[in-house]
Order: sequence, then C-alpha cells, then structure tokens
Amino acid sequence: MPEPLVDTLALIGIGLIGSSIARVVKREGLARHIVVQTRRPETLARAEELGLGDRYTTDPTEAVRDADLVIACIPVGASEQVARAVGPALKPGAVVSDVGSTKASVIAQVAPHLPDSIHFVPAHPIAGTEHSGPDAGFADLFRNRWCIVTPPPGTDTAAIDLVRRFWEACGADTEVMTPEHHDMVLAITSHVPHLIAYNIVGTAAHLEQVTESEVMKYSAGGFRDFTRIAASDPTMWRDVFLHNREAVLEMLARFSEDLSALQRAIRFGDGDALFDLFTKTRAIRRGIIEAGQETEAPDFGRTPGAGKPAEPGE
Repeated sequence: MPEPLVDTLALIGIGLIGSSIARVVKREGLARHIVVQTRRPETLARAEELGLGDRYTTDPTEAVRDADLVIACIPVGASEQVARAVGPALKPGAVVSDVGSTKASVIAQVAPHLPDSIHFVPAHPIAGTEHSGPDAGFADLFRNRWCIVTPPPGTDTAAIDLVRRFWEACGADTEVMTPEHHDMVLAITSHVPHLIAYNIVGTAAHLEQVTESEVMKYSAGGFRDFTRIAASDPTMWRDVFLHNREAVLEMLARFSEDLSALQRAIRFGDGDALFDLFTKTRAIRRGIIEAGQETEAPDFGRTPGAGKPAEPGE
C-alpha cells in the first residue's frame, strides 16, 4: 500500500459524504489516523460502531487540533459556525477543505475565521445519493465522478495539489475553477433540477390529497426519478438554495423563458419545434453517457440487490 497522503484527517460531519470519505480513506490507506466529529452523540456512536474512524468526538475544536487535513462535510449554512469554532485550534500549515454544493458563499463564511497560517482549499465532489447518515456511505461513491476544486486567489499551490491528489486517490477526476463559475454551472446542472423535482413531487402530493387521484399508484419512471431526487436531505438542500440564490434565480429565469416557449409550441401545435428540442435533449443524454457520468443500462427501479447509484449533481 502506498504511503499515506496525510498523517491525520479530521472529518467534520459523518453523513453520506463524510462516511464515504472515511471508507475510501481506510481502504486506500490515505491517512494514518481519521478523527470523526459530529454534533449528535447517537450519530457519533453509530459511526464508531461502523468503524469509520480511529478517534471520535462531538467537539470540533478537539477534532481538528492535530489534523493535517480537515474536511467539513456539513450543510453549507453551518460553514461559518464551524469555521469560527475550529479556527483557533488548527495547527499551522493545516489544509482545510469542504464538500459543499456552493462555493462563493462557503468562502465568504469560512475564510475570515481561519488564521493566515492555514490553507483553505474548498472543493465539491459531485456525487451523492438520496440517502443520508453514516450508514448511507460507501467507498466507491466518488469513483469516476468529478470533484471541482475552487481555491481563492493566492492559495498555496502545494495545498491545492494535496486536495486534488486526495480526491483523485478517492477515485474522482478533479478540475479547478473559480467559485463563481462553479456556482453558475451547478445551478443549472444540479440545483435547479432538484428544485424542479421538489416542486413536481409536491404538486403530485397535493393532487393526491385534493382529488383522490391515483398519482402515486400509477407513477411512471419519470416521476419515480423525481421522487428519488426529492428525497434528498432537506437541510442540505435548503442551505444550497439560500446560499446560491443569485445563480439559482438566474437559471430559473432562463428556465421559465424556455418553458414558456415550450408551452406556446404545444398550444399552437408546433410539432417541429417540439421534435427539434427533444432531438437536442436526447443528444445531451447520449453525451453524458459517453462522458462516463451515467450508464445506458435500463433501470426501472426493479433491479434486485442493486447497489446505491451515484447521483451526479448532488
């Protein structure tokens, strides 16, 4: 087994992403010691039962004291609170990162509370499932997925390299981009699709209650896909929308314009416009498969013993 990338890794939060990191780090020997921190004693006890770390604590200050690499696996809305708590306890030269789905907001929350001797390298592994908690994690979650690294200007290049090598050792491909560009890209590829899923499922639930229809009983594959996305962690996604509001609102405005055009095509029987749009979107699906971000194997939610699929964009 190769030499570990770091001596001590501290994981702040041990849900789906944190527990998946812990599993792959243990399997690949990426750290000599893993410290697991979470605020709920029962969650921490479960993480210990699963053997996810070497040391466990509910105190974030204690967790980071000797850490070479700290990864915050928390809802983005909690970033400032955690940074304020751990900042004074970090040892000089430590690298701090995160896994949040928004980046400009996280940087604004965290950077003011970290000492100058600390290297802050935000990151976002674009992987996940609709499940949450320490039991939901699995070591292959990041395999062949993208992890976007968004270092603020002037960040130490060795620290950036460490974060990239860490995620690549976890199985991900990495790319560096500005926080603002990341937030705009993720708004359309992840955040708005989740918002649409929440809205459609909510509308269907309302119809079920008001009209006593059989929406749930006769759900087709498309609706089932929406319900899977809409089952994602409520706290995490509430924070995503509040902390990437400008980009999300911009993408929603564009989506609304395109939806109005589609509505007109249906109203006036413009079959050519519908066919052209559907042809373009079909090509995009093929492109995603060719890029290795999805498989073309059919999945109707009936595969016995199927593993947990990774959901791009979470």
